Parts: sequence; C-alpha cells; structure tokens
Amino acid sequence: MKLVVMIPCLNEEATLPLVFETMPKSIPGVDSIEVLIINDGSTDRTVEVAQELGVRHFVHHRRNQGLAYTFRDGLKGALEIGADIIVLTDGDNQYPQERIPDLIQPILDGKADVVIADRETQTIEHFSPLKKFYQRNGTKFLNLVAGTAVPDATSGFRAFSREAALKLNLVSRYSFGMETIIQSGHKRMAFAFITIKTNPKTRESRLIKSNMTHVRKSGATILRGLVTYKPYALFLTLGLFLLVVGLIPFVHYLYVILFTSLPATGSHHLQSLIIGGTILTASFFSLTLGVVADMISVNRALLEDVLTEVKRGRTSETARLTVQNLNHHENGATRERAGALRD
Repeated sequence: MKLVVMIPCLNEEATLPLVFETMPKSIPGVDSIEVLIINDGSTDRTVEVAQELGVRHFVHHRRNQGLAYTFRDGLKGALEIGADIIVLTDGDNQYPQERIPDLIQPILDGKADVVIADRETQTIEHFSPLKKFYQRNGTKFLNLVAGTAVPDATSGFRAFSREAALKLNLVSRYSFGMETIIQSGHKRMAFAFITIKTNPKTRESRLIKSNMTHVRKSGATILRGLVTYKPYALFLTLGLFLLVVGLIPFVHYLYVILFTSLPATGSHHLQSLIIGGTILTASFFSLTLGVVADMISVNRALLEDVLTEVKRGRTSETARLTVQNLNHHENGATRERAGALRD
C-alpha cells in the first residue's frame, strides 16, 4: 500500500520545511510514503529545498499554469509512481499534515473513495463575513448540483483512492476542487469527511484575487458541470418553464374570446401572441437541446470509461518501470558501497 502526498508549489521555499516538519513518517496500514512536488513555475529555491528534504519525485511546469492544471498533472504523476492513495496538501503549510492518517483512514477501511477535510470555515478568524457568506452558500449550491453533502467545497486537504483518481478527468482551468466534487458525485463515489483546524496563515491566497472574481469563476465551473452531467434536467426544466410562460398569452386570449365580451382584435392581443409564440419557440429549442445534450453526455460517459481503462493500463506499466529503475539504482548503489568496502 503506497501513499503519495502531492504538494503543489509556487515559490514555497520558506514554508515547505514547515510542511515536512509535521509530515508523518509512517502510518499503520501503509507500507511506503512518497512525496510528489508539483513545481508550478517556481523562481526561487523551492526545488532545491525539496531535494534537501529528501523528495525524489517532481512534476515541473516551465511557467505558472495555475492550481487546477497543477492538480491534474499531480494526479497523473502520483498514479505513474504507483500510488494506491493520494493526498493533496498545500505548500504554504495551511493544513495540518499530522492529520493525514485520519484523512486516509476511511479509504484504508474501504468505506470511502474521496475524503475531504472540513476546515469549519465559519470559525476561521481571518475570513471576512462576506467570504464566509460566499463559502457557505456556494457550498450549498454546489451540493445541490452535484447531489452531495460536502461541508467545505473549497478545502484543498483531500485524499483519493487510486480508483477515484483514475476516474477523474479535469478540464477546468480554475476551480479543481468544485469540479472534482461534481465529477465524483456524478460517478457515485463514496465520500467521507473529517474536521480539522488550519494552521496560522503564512501568506495571502494566490488563487483568490477577489471575492467576486472567485464567485464568478466558481459559478462558471458549477454551471459547466451542470450542463455536462445533468443536461437533460437543466434544459428540460428551462424548456418547461418557457412553455408555461409562452402559453400564458394564448390562454389569456382564449379566455377573452370564450368568457368575456371584450373585442378579440387589437394590437395589444397581437403583440402578446407574438411574444408568446417567440417564447414557445425558445421552449422548443431548449427541449431539443436537452435531448441532444443528453445524447452527448451518454457518449462522454462511454469515452470516459475508455479513458479510465487507458490510464489504468498506462499508469500501471509506468509504475512497474519506475519500480524497476529504482531497484536498479539501489542495487547499483549497494554494489558500489560493497566495492568500496572491499577496497
């Protein structure tokens, strides 16, 4: 059982040693613990510091690509070195690494595919009331879309089983956290949660430039997930709503003809009927889009199944070759030490 702790880093030379201070050296039920650093275009000594701390596995971005792409490439790298469980933490030491054993325990017990740490954001002192409001209501909206009950949708302290990581196919450039919840919920993965207390803040967030920007980009991610995974429900609801609204002018016109003595002619009736006809046309298009989008969604699900199998085969082969190379280097080093002792 191999645990890979992946740490996205962008100029974290000062805080990375703090992360390793609380990193567990051994965990019951885990045979080996590896650390994977995803260097997202760092310009300081982050890589050198990581090497000094004993890190052997790296994924490098020549320029900054953002946290979503960093997470995606980190998952790929962790799978390729044979991870059975993957933990995501942060290079700024926001999260308590000593809680990693608690984080992965539901996966070790076979009770969960994804475990997310709840930071209890409403109690974090440096979060403004407005940010707490956005966190609370944004999480509720996400859970409504994803069909989940996640208490902290933006928490970056998470654990994934190997199977869960293989099934995730991320496309968002911004909010990987919300996209993983939407995909995991749609694919009926089992969730578990633990409660944590975050460490004191070491720097300002590089992901959230402003609350409104975060809300706008996160909202776009949730909407994309809704269109991708529940298109028929979305367009059917919209189509039925437009159908009801579009029928109102016609029902009113029939009521005037059948039950009143008012004249059935007039420009106001014509305008209402034109508007109603336009809305009914939009309703028809919405229902048609729902059918088409649903068929595309089915095709996407089949393609994702194929992609999962491709990744499973590729990462298994890569992991096997990685182990062979490591054993070769270790055997070579052992032979060199033995030769030195004989000399």
